[in-house]
Amino acid sequence: MSFVPAARLAVLSTRGVVVRMQSGLGTPGSGAGKVVRSSGGSGGSIRDAGGAFGKLEAAREEEYFYKLQKAQLKGLKDQIKREIEHHEGQMKNHQEVLERHKKRISELEKEENGIAK
Repeated sequence: MSFVPAARLAVLSTRGVVVRMQSGLGTPGSGAGKVVRSSGGSGGSIRDAGGAFGKLEAAREEEYFYKLQKAQLKGLKDQIKREIEHHEGQMKNHQEVLERHKKRISELEKEENGIAK
């Protein structure tokens, strides 16, 4: 697996999660800003020039997306945990209601048997 700079990645946002698709072109900072963007611009003059500054910028961009993805995954995990807790509470409430209904049916059957005699 080869390292692909963040500058060569297309970034899409779906349901609040950033998805990066790698194109596998070039090395970090070697003209890394020459990705076709919706605005029509390049990655900037430093990125276009390549060299150490371009590599540094590519590394910073990669770190940014790594941290962003990590934060989004943590948020998604926390949200799912909250949903699990909610549904477990709902299950407990439904179990209590079921027990009450079963008890009431039992009481009605006893009452019905008492009337039938």
